[in-house]
Amino acid sequence: MGRQRILIVDDEEVNREILDTMFSLDYNTSQASNGREAINLIEEYNDLVLILLDIVMPQMDGFGVLEYMKRHGLLDKIPVILITGETVRNSEDRAYSYGIADVMHKPFYPDIVLRRANNIIELYQNKRNMEERLKEQEEAIRAQEQKIRRNNEFMIDALSTVVEFRSLETGEHIKRIKYFTRVLLKYLQKYYPQYGLTQEQIGEITRAAALHDIGKIGISDAILLKPGKLTDGEFEIMKAHTTIGCDILQSFCQEQDDFYRYCYEICRHHHERWDGKGYPDHLAGDQIPLSAQVVAIADVYDALVSKRVYKSEYANSVAYDMIVSGECGQFAPDVLECFKLAKEDFFNLVEVIKILNFL
Repeated sequence: MGRQRILIVDDEEVNREILDTMFSLDYNTSQASNGREAINLIEEYNDLVLILLDIVMPQMDGFGVLEYMKRHGLLDKIPVILITGETVRNSEDRAYSYGIADVMHKPFYPDIVLRRANNIIELYQNKRNMEERLKEQEEAIRAQEQKIRRNNEFMIDALSTVVEFRSLETGEHIKRIKYFTRVLLKYLQKYYPQYGLTQEQIGEITRAAALHDIGKIGISDAILLKPGKLTDGEFEIMKAHTTIGCDILQSFCQEQDDFYRYCYEICRHHHERWDGKGYPDHLAGDQIPLSAQVVAIADVYDALVSKRVYKSEYANSVAYDMIVSGECGQFAPDVLECFKLAKEDFFNLVEVIKILNFL
């Protein structure tokens, strides 16, 4: 690494030369006779490790330089030692309020100035090195977290798609459910801030939505793939996929964190209805977790616009009207309102997928 640079700012040439002689053995030095020259040199050099700054100077005083450094966020990067002939306490207090490293009074003792300056330079460099190491560690941790999240999402989607293949669906159903869920959550976040949804929560609920039907893995093919209407008995068996899914989640859950809670809520309660006529627990109103309220609409809409073994697909507008009119059950009013606001988003995704499948 090359020699580092110290900037000496003083309107008296003799003071500049004394300081220059002291530091030139170990550092490159630059001199400025006023604040404007100092700012030009600060902008020119990127290797400054210390500024020795006088207060009283023509054209621009030392406080003008400090104000410039404050505006540009330089005072945390370049230490400043104020060297002044003034003994006014107010000036020192004002200087310290900017965040300078030290104040020394003229006439100064060269060995003391040199020792204190070296200590300050070392302190700031150690601080900067530590901040850089912490930043590198934080970036490494974030990268690792993103990798783990991607791997987890891949495993969740793969596990969820197993169920979809059994019911002659493709992984597109999982992608659509996640997309619809995210869209509804975004509208809730924007138009209903009282729910306090964060970006992290939106991400976790969206990922958890992929597991909404994991319990169908425990339903026999005779019922799951039946082309006609289910009997009452068969429907009771089908409804058990909500609780079977929760049993599966509990069996391999190692830590019951927020993500697990969202998975459990969605898996168990995405067939509950606002009026209490859903299943399996007949929850009503706000008893239904918000995550399940959102996935409930996303799941019903996707079921309506998709071809299944027991039905043909409905047009986007027909599916929309069926949900809004209450033909498919009662949904949470706030989430339903967001569904109305997101109408075009839902329609567009379905059409894009149709085009992609055709291609």
